[in-house]
Amino acid sequence: MKKKTRLKVLLASTATALLLLSGCQSNQTDQTVATYSGGKVTESSFYKELKQSPTTKTMLANMLIYRALNHAYGKSVSTKTVNDAYDSYKQQYGENFDAFLSQNGFSRSSFKESLRTNFLSEVALKKLKKVSESQLKAAWKTYQPKVTVQHILTSDEDTAMQVISDLAAGKDFATLAKTDSIDTATKDNGGKISFELNNKTLDATFKDAAYKLKNGDYTQTPVKVTDGYEVIKMINHPAKGTFTSSKKALTASVYAKWSRDSSIMQRVISQVLKNQHVTIKDKDLAGALDSYKKLATTN
Repeated sequence: MKKKTRLKVLLASTATALLLLSGCQSNQTDQTVATYSGGKVTESSFYKELKQSPTTKTMLANMLIYRALNHAYGKSVSTKTVNDAYDSYKQQYGENFDAFLSQNGFSRSSFKESLRTNFLSEVALKKLKKVSESQLKAAWKTYQPKVTVQHILTSDEDTAMQVISDLAAGKDFATLAKTDSIDTATKDNGGKISFELNNKTLDATFKDAAYKLKNGDYTQTPVKVTDGYEVIKMINHPAKGTFTSSKKALTASVYAKWSRDSSIMQRVISQVLKNQHVTIKDKDLAGALDSYKKLATTN
């Protein structure tokens, strides 16, 4: 059902080490990091070499972005919010969760920090960029309300066809979800999920098939998605309603779209860095935030 998640790795821990080493340069003694037969590696030589790495500026930029966001909006994102998101990923990937972290370059703590950065960025977006009436009206043209469905994800088409046959014979959807679905995140709650049309974590074929269903109907043929084949049943497909009554949902959909736009989010981060007076003192690392400094304001 879901597309594979791609996440930007937050390397704050490495950047922290970089700054700690930087602080050591003011000490009278240049401590030894390692030794070998012909000599030793000191903190100053290691720090100098570390600064030449192409990834070091990115590491420092990530660290400064996180700290600037957290200082500005940290009170708006609770630990519970981050933990709930973390647990959701953990449930989604099940026994493959550690492999997911490793493949994306995360430790458990750095993954939580990355999730927190995402939440903080969303808060900054809403604080710094407002949705206009004209933008709401444009969104209304393609708006569809949130729907709730049950789904059963199978690894092959034959199993999905058997599920459809079982449903036609009167078997319970939730019971079949527990026995036949390979989606560990939803199989135990009857395969139930809620989503909007602009949800980018779901396959387009899944959303298109779901939105064609009326309440109580289920797909009569398997729906091909990235991870296999789906059988979908519509639980609640509300009417579109009116523009006025849908403004809150429309605003949320516009912000959701903006949050996926890298150019918009770069301008938001640029404004946060400016507002937080972020300055890099080390001349060798001074260009770490150049890509943000050159951007215009968010409005």
